[in-house]
Amino acid sequence: MPSGEQDESDSDLGATNLRRLENIEVQLTVEVGGTKISIGDLLKLNDGSVVELERLAGEHLDILVNGTLLAKGEIVLVGERLGVRLTEIVSPEKRVRSL
Repeated sequence: MPSGEQDESDSDLGATNLRRLENIEVQLTVEVGGTKISIGDLLKLNDGSVVELERLAGEHLDILVNGTLLAKGEIVLVGERLGVRLTEIVSPEKRVRSL
């Protein structure tokens, strides 16, 4: 078989394998920020309490897929719902390093 035909066959196989993955559901999480808090302080929280997060105002949010950082983004309003706009996709190399 000429090499051109082999390349096309490999490409078709790759596309078929990718299509098989398209319907797999994953958990997408948007992380606003976090902090460490003592149990004593946690027990003191009530309606109206404010917990300061370890993230600056205006800083991009982390977008995780199954717990792995995929992108950075910002909150947007879509009609009456909240959404997230991707502003930076994490490189595949960085994603693999975070596993």
